[in-house]
Amino acid sequence: MLAGILTLVIYKLLLLPSLWGVFRDAGRNPYLSMVPFYGEWVWIRILKVKWYAYFPFLFFPFINVFVFWLLCVETTYGYKRRKILECLAASVFFFLYFPHLVFRNKEKYVCAKDLPPVKKSSAREWFDTIVFALVAVLIIHAFYFKGYVIPSSSMEKSLNVGDFLFVSKTAYGPRMPQTVLSFPFVQHTLPLTKDVPSYLTWIELPYHRMPGFRKVKHNDVIVFNFPDGDTVSSVYQSNISYNTLVKEVGRDRVWNDKAHFGRITYRPVDRRENFVKRCIGLPGDSVAIRDRQVYINGQKAENPKNLQFNYKIYPSPTVVSHKTWRDIGVSKDDLSMLFMPGYGTVPLTEEMLDRVSRIPGVQKVEAVIEPAGMGDGRLFPYSPILFPWNVDNYGPVYVPKKGDVLQLDSKSIVLYERLIRVYENNDLRITPEGRIFINGEETDTYTCKMDYYWAMGDNRHNSADSRYWGFVPEDHLVGKAFIVWFSWDKDAEGLQKVRWDKVMRIIR
Repeated sequence: MLAGILTLVIYKLLLLPSLWGVFRDAGRNPYLSMVPFYGEWVWIRILKVKWYAYFPFLFFPFINVFVFWLLCVETTYGYKRRKILECLAASVFFFLYFPHLVFRNKEKYVCAKDLPPVKKSSAREWFDTIVFALVAVLIIHAFYFKGYVIPSSSMEKSLNVGDFLFVSKTAYGPRMPQTVLSFPFVQHTLPLTKDVPSYLTWIELPYHRMPGFRKVKHNDVIVFNFPDGDTVSSVYQSNISYNTLVKEVGRDRVWNDKAHFGRITYRPVDRRENFVKRCIGLPGDSVAIRDRQVYINGQKAENPKNLQFNYKIYPSPTVVSHKTWRDIGVSKDDLSMLFMPGYGTVPLTEEMLDRVSRIPGVQKVEAVIEPAGMGDGRLFPYSPILFPWNVDNYGPVYVPKKGDVLQLDSKSIVLYERLIRVYENNDLRITPEGRIFINGEETDTYTCKMDYYWAMGDNRHNSADSRYWGFVPEDHLVGKAFIVWFSWDKDAEGLQKVRWDKVMRIIR
């Protein structure tokens, strides 16, 4: 709030000398430009542009910056300055350019509408139109809505592979760009290249989020930057994280074996791969899984409607025809796994499970549940001896909130080491004797600077989520997935490829 007020004050102080000549020559008191919104209203009336095309949009964050640029350009026309560089200088350096015209060049402002019409070349018309459209779309894309396509089955059947989503960045508050020098509309890699970054790290701004309409709630479908994607292999990208590769084959090979792992690169937070999952745990929650059921703070969590788990079919999945499997809703990819030797499981929702159980020839449908106490070294925090957890029996794990004072010892540091070192950018050192040093000082506590979340896919046995890489930091949140505007079934043919029942569907 204080930063917003300070920004407004600075803006108004700069606007006074900028519009002094404009207001004076129009017979208006220049000090009126200091009045919030009313000053802009007077400015619009002086320019004689359509007020309804400008003034209402001054109340929309970020769009108001674009509107301000347009007003600056209209003002340059009143000084008979129409070249591209002149318009650019007026938009970006208005506090220097307009006073220069008025006080140094002794220019008089005349409303552009009262000047003889100036015919633009067709090239200039096209240029202005393209720049206007590009800037408008960039602002909407950066601060309001973002398109996203579901690439994997981790959220089936809630969200299917081939679903096209709109993600609201205003729901939780738009995050200010951190890497401002980047190729537009590209997440991290330049088009037509395999590993050339689409951004420059010459300028990296600190994390800041504008106020949103609401807080994250339990079971929200959220889009976020991949927390384990700070360092990536150009070959594997997010399919297998860099940290997993290092655990499997060692750091030396990952860095030196270019043929298998490609180039190893670092990505800033806002340039990491986008993931979509369901928010299970909020800051301050304790999350546990007991025989597949999630518990939040000791209470059973509400299960999503289309929650899926893996099942085995007896006596054999071959007693059910491929057509029947497809009619039930099993994808071709899941079918190939079902009939693969040594695998033989299929993800089913409750509704699909009921249908399969009633098929003649199916004697039993058995839930696949890993027993408690059987630790899985692939899961966060990668210490099956200290934390013998698996995908079906996990935790409890505490999800930190901003201001929490974490008690650190030889066990808890395993859970929060990455949070302290990577997410909150501290120098963390642990001696062989178990002593913990943060930024050079020995300590047994740490105070969190951000909120954290716990995210899981609805296809619980086929989702790489927080069980595999831990917490989702607040600064990684992109927004809330709110609508499927189109859906494409790659397994279907012809017009059946469009999932008409999924089009324009609100995500719940």
